[in-house]
Amino acid sequence: MKKIKRTAIAVALTASALLVSACSSGTTSETAENVADGRPVVNKENWPEETPTSGLTKDLTLPLEAYMASYEDQVTVEQAANDLQQSCMKDYGIDLTLPRAGANPPPSDNDANIERRYGITDRAEAEKYSYELSPALREHTEQTMRDLSGVEVEVLTGHTKPELPQAPEGVKSGSAFTGPGKTKPARAEYNGKKLKTGGCIGWSKVQLGVKETDPVIVAQLAGDSLVQSMKDDKVINAIAAWSSCMDGKGHTGLADPYKAMDQGVTNDGQPSQVSIALAVDDIDCKEQTDLVKIWSDVESAIQYKQIADNKSQLAGIKEQHGKEIAAARKQMAASAQ
Repeated sequence: MKKIKRTAIAVALTASALLVSACSSGTTSETAENVADGRPVVNKENWPEETPTSGLTKDLTLPLEAYMASYEDQVTVEQAANDLQQSCMKDYGIDLTLPRAGANPPPSDNDANIERRYGITDRAEAEKYSYELSPALREHTEQTMRDLSGVEVEVLTGHTKPELPQAPEGVKSGSAFTGPGKTKPARAEYNGKKLKTGGCIGWSKVQLGVKETDPVIVAQLAGDSLVQSMKDDKVINAIAAWSSCMDGKGHTGLADPYKAMDQGVTNDGQPSQVSIALAVDDIDCKEQTDLVKIWSDVESAIQYKQIADNKSQLAGIKEQHGKEIAAARKQMAASAQ
């Protein structure tokens, strides 16, 4: 259960980093081509659905999702910030093209990861890919960005280019042992213009009203609700029924759906007939025991209590998300003119 909680928080940190990083609405460039192979750099057809449209989680949402940033909203803020940063750099006489946001979508729309929260849930996907992600989600679109000079880093970030500390004798330079690179405050001005506080990145956040609020509180709550739900008698009994069903299909020793996922994932990422059979039986047993509905109902009740206990903080997070997204959309519209 500790692993489940750590996973939920790790996913949240990734999403939050995207939200407040360098930072789509319908104006995203969907026709920009990947020069290497002709594929669109940003292909919204591969973006996750806001709510699942198939499988055992079809139309299923959890209460805390109302306080999570959707993938589209994350991309909107990221791309708006990217546009602002490029414009800011140009004011200093520096042409910089940042990677397009939304090029490599995650498998789920938000931190709840509802499609796989209780293990795999889509039989049609399982029949083709077992426990693996679809090929479209395993592809990675590379977007190259030129190396920045020292002064360009200063203008962009507000600090000098990181310098790795000298590695101790016998330790390879650049290894994790040497720690993060050290930086110093940037120069005061460049090309006759005063540098902005936090560089162009910091300036872009100010323009969009992005605040450095606690980025993981909602994901932490969601991680806690998942762990708590597994201690509920209804869920314990439902998982036991699922395990018994799997045992009857010849898959012994599987204490819960996460164990099945661990067993079904192949080393080379290519589904085998054995892993496909396991995945299909896994989902059939979930359907037979009504595991997903029972589990999600229990977790929903836990989350409603969490929302009541953290009402003010969650309302503030939701309001802040709304302000950032509104500002980002306004910026995107202005950039498109």
